[in-house]
Amino acid sequence: MGQFAFGQPVRRKEDQALLVGEGRFVDDHVPASLAHAWMVRSPHAHARIISVDTASALAVPGVLAVLTGADLAADGVGGIPCTFQPPWPTGQAPPRPNHLPAWPAIAADTVHFLGDTVAMVVAETAHAAREAAELVAVDYDPLPAVADPLAAVAEGAPAVWPAVPDNVCFEWETGDGPATDAGFAAAARVVTLDVVNNRVVVAAMETRGAVGEWRDGRYVLRAASQMPHALRDQLARHVFRVPERQVHVIVRDVGGGFGIKNSLYPEQVLVLWAARRLSRPVKWVGERTDAFLTDAHARDNRSRAELAVDAEGRFLALRVTTHANIGAYVANKGLLSPVLNVPALVGPYLTPAVHVRVKGVFTNTVPTDVYRGAGRPEAVYLLERLVDAAAHDLGIDRVALRRRNLIPPERLPYKTPIWLTYDAGHFAANLDAALPAVDWAGFAARRAAARAAGRLRGIGLSCYVERCAGASHEDATVAIAPDGRATVLVGTMANGQGHVTAYAQIVAEMLGLDLAEVDVVQGDTDRVARGQGTGGSRSLVMGGSAIHGATTKVIDKARAVAGHLLETADADIAFAEGVFSVVGTDRRVSFKAVAAAAHDPRRLPDGMAPGLDAENEFKVGGYTYPNGCHVAEVEIDIDTGRPQVVGYTIVHDFGRVLNPLLLAGQVHGGVAQGLGQALLEHTVYDAGSGQLLTGSFMDYCIPRADDLPGFTFHMREDPAPANPLGVKGAGEAGCAGAPPAVVNAVVDALSPYGVRHVDMPLTAEKLWRIIQGR
Repeated sequence: MGQFAFGQPVRRKEDQALLVGEGRFVDDHVPASLAHAWMVRSPHAHARIISVDTASALAVPGVLAVLTGADLAADGVGGIPCTFQPPWPTGQAPPRPNHLPAWPAIAADTVHFLGDTVAMVVAETAHAAREAAELVAVDYDPLPAVADPLAAVAEGAPAVWPAVPDNVCFEWETGDGPATDAGFAAAARVVTLDVVNNRVVVAAMETRGAVGEWRDGRYVLRAASQMPHALRDQLARHVFRVPERQVHVIVRDVGGGFGIKNSLYPEQVLVLWAARRLSRPVKWVGERTDAFLTDAHARDNRSRAELAVDAEGRFLALRVTTHANIGAYVANKGLLSPVLNVPALVGPYLTPAVHVRVKGVFTNTVPTDVYRGAGRPEAVYLLERLVDAAAHDLGIDRVALRRRNLIPPERLPYKTPIWLTYDAGHFAANLDAALPAVDWAGFAARRAAARAAGRLRGIGLSCYVERCAGASHEDATVAIAPDGRATVLVGTMANGQGHVTAYAQIVAEMLGLDLAEVDVVQGDTDRVARGQGTGGSRSLVMGGSAIHGATTKVIDKARAVAGHLLETADADIAFAEGVFSVVGTDRRVSFKAVAAAAHDPRRLPDGMAPGLDAENEFKVGGYTYPNGCHVAEVEIDIDTGRPQVVGYTIVHDFGRVLNPLLLAGQVHGGVAQGLGQALLEHTVYDAGSGQLLTGSFMDYCIPRADDLPGFTFHMREDPAPANPLGVKGAGEAGCAGAPPAVVNAVVDALSPYGVRHVDMPLTAEKLWRIIQGR
């Protein structure tokens, strides 16, 4: 096995530059004649704009322009498009049209959430722009606001949009309603659980920023994005209405994306618009306050789940109703999370019938959008809390109830009641590995010891199956220089995952190169013509498979050259560890020697074009189905209510593992974000005014190192049949499994007090009040 072979824990090659300050983030780009922008934000969640007086701001030295919604409309600049709508089966229409109100980059007549942009100041310096922004005088007529999705659909609630008096953006359903009703009619018991999936701020390390330039008749945008080609397409088609070739998007290093940097934002539109008007580059870099006020928020669902079971505790049917908070406008993919990943509600269980209804609800809050998991964590949390509630209500052991309903391996491929066909996985094996690893059988003794020390101890688990990384395509090119050095051009976009290492590892192993001899290019829509970006745990599955296919084509081309050099038929040429050889002989030639020959027309077979470069498009109709089991053990201080995760074990099947270090990093990061939502994080708006009450890290708590336990991670490899690498998506599993595991553990710890359910986040105050109240 080579040093960079599949399965080797190769350290990240991109880290050295980041560690010594050589990363290239948005704010590091400083073109000549750069101007700076600052946004004027609405202090109201809902208000009419009576007037905008810019005179005092324009008088500030160094101010170049103060631009308003009227200026934007006069220039015919388009707004933020909705790029996803809930799917319906062919021939079936939704019960009502989806409402997709226009989202202008600057509000012209009405603001709809706290932080809505009402003007942009551009100046020679960021300080001057900020000073002038404070002098823009906006006269508002405040309007009633609503922040909670259930309050928004109540009778008499303020309308976020006059054209949508009931505040319902869309209604959607999937599954088999009649079959589900029949399952409930036949049930011995029905278990019901109401669950809040709390709203979170994503809090990426690098705040959003953008630099816009108007150069040689083209818009050039530098931004931190996960999907540069999608930005290019939207800017060309929907915003400026120009051919794609007139928009160039460049993305370098990205300090955290997590889904919220998938989408087009108003500031990206505005810096390009201002750059063209002023014939100067314009930069905007948001502060942390901007991130809380204007970055897309996530989650924020209210769901009721009902589970029908027979007398033996076998699942007969599942019924779910969800109200999803869309926010004030529809973000690019704002309608995706509430609907597209509801198949995760099936999980690893043999539930014959499922029916799901979803209402997307407008509120006077920041729009929500996809965030790590994009609906899968919400579904897994709902399902696994419901299963634990069923075990409680039925008096059946939690593990036994799960085992009784798991899909056995002999049933694969298994067609689920919502859309999917699981093609690989051994779900019981995850439990079989996890329970002894945490000494589940010995937990009672640990609980007794904790109680004697004044602490409540609980243990919880979650089992899940995700659907990700498929039914799509991705492009890659592998270019070979005369010295054998490889350059990979691929349409995904790294934002911390380690793409440069993973992709180089694939090519290095296949071609027998050193990792340092493989360069990876992403994030430049001029150099990489097509790409689907990064999201949905797709990059290694789709991008890696595209690179694998392109590298295979490189080898095939090189084999023909090697056969010519060795004067033998291609069929007699073997290739291994960077060397072509004639089978059964000691005649050989290195890949690097072949690369050199391939660039010399005199040394090529007749009719062969010089070079070994190859392009490949990888297409797949199916998905990958990563699956696993998380077990959390917690202790709660009875006097303070403070919960502490004292043990955390993950057993997961990600298919073949390319790089265990990269995989563990992805899982650990996901678990950290999942534990943050479960224990600490909660975005809170005032119910009456729509004011954000958690607008800084003074009020909004994200996990620190001492909030997290050490993680024990066990990898199971059940190769995915849907791609040539056999890998399964891994980026979002951690935050799917963590919330239900830790909440189940806390509820177990509180079981002496008769607690059946507690909504996230499980803060010390909340748990202290429960303990004192019981």
